[in-house]
Amino acid sequence: MFFEYPNLLYLEFLLLPLIALYVYRELKGKSPSMTVSNFDGWQVKGQDFKRFLRHVPFILRTIALALIIIAIARPRSSESFEQTDTEGIDIVLDMDVSTSMLARDFSPDRIGAAKNIAIEFIASRPADRIGIVVFAGESYTQCPVTSDRATLINMMKEIETGLIDDGTAIGNGLATAVARLKDSDAKSKVVILLTDGVNNSGEITPAMAAEIAKTYGIRVYTIGVGAMGKAPYPMMTPLGIRMMDIDVEIDEPLLKNIAEQTGGKYFRATDNTKLLEIYNEINQMEKSRITVDSFPVYTELFMKFAIWALVALLLEVLFKFFIIRRLP
Repeated sequence: MFFEYPNLLYLEFLLLPLIALYVYRELKGKSPSMTVSNFDGWQVKGQDFKRFLRHVPFILRTIALALIIIAIARPRSSESFEQTDTEGIDIVLDMDVSTSMLARDFSPDRIGAAKNIAIEFIASRPADRIGIVVFAGESYTQCPVTSDRATLINMMKEIETGLIDDGTAIGNGLATAVARLKDSDAKSKVVILLTDGVNNSGEITPAMAAEIAKTYGIRVYTIGVGAMGKAPYPMMTPLGIRMMDIDVEIDEPLLKNIAEQTGGKYFRATDNTKLLEIYNEINQMEKSRITVDSFPVYTELFMKFAIWALVALLLEVLFKFFIIRRLP
């Protein structure tokens, strides 16, 4: 507790002369004394208590005045509160679903790992709106930007390869993601683009899509998924599906350029653990954009003292009329 006008508390010293004057009058007003050999005959039972009761109204009035002075000094208490602004982040997960995502250098495969870890990411961002875009030879919106976590997770689980023409249209995928965010009112707009290949289809070039993203103030984090060198891939043969080692080809210079041009960052994931670490890092990077405003909240306490002062005054009046008057 503190006082807004602490200097007013010096008024409490004015009560000292009042107390001194009251004591002086009480002493001066005493009857003349006499010396006796034995006090027993003069002692009246309960006289000390009755004498004390006569002083109670003055005590109550003094307490009331002290409380009034405290009240006008404006006592207050303060607590520090934090207001968190999550900055309104809208995120689109832009995922490659070409058949090369079936490679088994991840567990159970690239697309399975990407889906599972993306679901964890979605669950860790309860304050954000998130959407899903998939691309292969072309692109489409799997789920528009929404805060419905259950729908997002269900739509993520339904992603499969082979639903659209095969290929890797990175430019189209990024352009579709940008289209989902360009009209957003969010202060922060992010695309997380995940691919395991080289752009080889689509009408929009990755450079053009990156330029559009930059124009709309959209950050793009790019992730290249695939082991170094070769990766096991399920190939259909006359003897059935057999695992064959295929070359891992990721256009890292392109992905780095997209990220740098839009203010994002490029990551390389070579296994499940690394991919999880990448999503966690992106999660932390975006959380660092949260702003926290700390401010004091004041509580006025003068009313409590004013009420107690009123109670003391009322008790003084009641004491005078109902108790003091009836004393012998």
